[in-house]
Amino acid sequence: MKPTLQVRLSQHLALTPQLQQSIRLLQLSTLELHQEVEQMLDQNPFLETEDEGPGFEFTSVDRASTTQREETDSAGASVGEGGDDSAGVDSADFGTTERDDWENGTERDDFDGIRETPGTGAGQGNEDDFEPQERSVSGPTLQEHLRQQLLGMRLSPQDAAAVHVLIESLDEDGYLDGTLEDIAERVADSLGLGEPDEREELLDQLRCGLAWLQSMEPAGVGAANLGDCLCLQLRHCPAGPARDCAMAIARSHLELLARRDLKKLAVATHADEATVKAAQALIVACEPKPARPFAPAESLIVVPDVIVVKSGRNWKVTLNPDVMPKLRVSELYAQAIRGQRGGGNLSARLQEARWFIRNIQQRFDTIQRVSQAIVERQKAFFTHGEIAMKPLVLREIADELGLHESTISRVTTAKYMATPFGTFELKYFFGSSLNTDAGGNASSTAVRALIKQFVAAEDIKKPLSDSQIADMLEEQGIQVARRTVAKYREALKIAPANLRKAM
Repeated sequence: MKPTLQVRLSQHLALTPQLQQSIRLLQLSTLELHQEVEQMLDQNPFLETEDEGPGFEFTSVDRASTTQREETDSAGASVGEGGDDSAGVDSADFGTTERDDWENGTERDDFDGIRETPGTGAGQGNEDDFEPQERSVSGPTLQEHLRQQLLGMRLSPQDAAAVHVLIESLDEDGYLDGTLEDIAERVADSLGLGEPDEREELLDQLRCGLAWLQSMEPAGVGAANLGDCLCLQLRHCPAGPARDCAMAIARSHLELLARRDLKKLAVATHADEATVKAAQALIVACEPKPARPFAPAESLIVVPDVIVVKSGRNWKVTLNPDVMPKLRVSELYAQAIRGQRGGGNLSARLQEARWFIRNIQQRFDTIQRVSQAIVERQKAFFTHGEIAMKPLVLREIADELGLHESTISRVTTAKYMATPFGTFELKYFFGSSLNTDAGGNASSTAVRALIKQFVAAEDIKKPLSDSQIADMLEEQGIQVARRTVAKYREALKIAPANLRKAM
C-alpha cells in the first residue's frame, strides 16, 4: 500500500499539570494535604505562610472560574482515576541466674472476637474544644511507663538489661512480639554470641527478666497470648473457687467461653454453674490488651473539615479554620522578578505557587458546596439522628451541583463533618434504599440504627435472631431479608444471637 498523509480534526481532553494537581489535592485527606503543603513550602521559595512576614494573599477564585475548572474535572475524571532490638545492650550485661518457667495458654486472639478500629467512636465528643497544640500532647507510651518503673527496681545490671530488651520487644497491645526463644535469637545475633552455651545462658537470663517484667504494671504486660495475659491479671484477684475456675478457663477453654457454653465449661472445669458464672465475671473484668490505656491520643482524634451549625430553622456548613492552610505568595520574591524579561525558571515557580494556592482554595470551596448539599438532603438527621437518615447516592449530589460522580467520591472520602451527634465521614450520609410497605424508601443507615435499637432493648436471656429482627422491621413497614439483617448486624459489630445470650 502506498503511504499517504491525511489531516484529521478531533477533540480530546488534555490534563494540564494544574488540573492534575487540582484533582490530586481534592482527594487528599487533611493530614495528607498538610504534608503536601509542607513539601511545597520547602520546594517553592515564592510560597510562604501568613505569619512569615510581608506578602500578599490570593483572594478566592471567582465562581465562574471555579465552575469552569470543576466542569473540566468532571469531564476528565475517568482519566484522572487511572493516574492515581535490642540495640545498645552489651553482652557483658547478661549473666546466669535461676531458670523460671512460665505457663503458656491458648493462642492469642481478640478478647471478644471483634477487632477494634482506632477511630471507632472517636468523633463522638466535641472536637471544637481542642486546640491544635493540645492535640499533639499525649501521655507516656507503654515502653516509657515500664522503663520508669525499671528505674525504681533494684536489679542487677544483667537483669535490668534483660528487662530492657523485653520491653523493647513488646507489640502495640503489650504482648511479646514473638516467643522468648525468637527474642533470644535476635539478641544473640546482634551481640555476636555464637556459642550454644552463650545462647542458652542468654535465654535463661531473658526468662528471669520476663518474670520481672510480668510483675510490673499494667498487669498482663509481657504475656505470650491472651490466655497468658488473663492469667497474669487473675493472679491479683482474691483466692477462691471462682479464681481457680477462671484460671482454668483462661488457660484452656476460652473457645467455650466465647460460645457461652455454660454446661461444657462446668464439665471441663469440674465446677458448678454458679462458680462458672463468677469466673466469667472475673475474666470480663480483665483487660485483654494491656497497652490500650497507653495508646497515643492523636490516633483517636478525627479533626473535621467542615462544621454544621444551626442557623435559624436551617443548618449551615462552615469550613473548619484549623485545617485550612494559610498560604500566600511572598511579595519579596515576587517583586524581585518584576520587570525582568523572561524570568525563566523563577517565573514558572511563581506561577506554580499561584496555581497551588488557587487549587487549595478550590478544594475547600468544593468540599463546602458538597457538604452543604448533603446537609440540605439530610436535614432530618441533624434533628432526630441516624434513625431519620434518608437514602442518598453520589449521583444525586453530582447532578445538583453539576459535577461528576467521581468528583463527589473524592470529596466525600477521608473528609469529616462535625455534627450535633458527633463527627462523621461525609460518605456516612450516603446509603442505599430499601422498600417500604407505603411505597417509599428507607435508608440503609436508618435500618442499621433500628437494628441497634432492637438489640439494645432485647432480653439478654433470649436475644433476637436475625429472622426475628427481620420480622420486627417488617412490622415497621420495612422489607428486609434475613441475610440483609445479618450483613447489617455484622457491619455494626454485633455478635450473633447465640453469642449475645447471657450465661
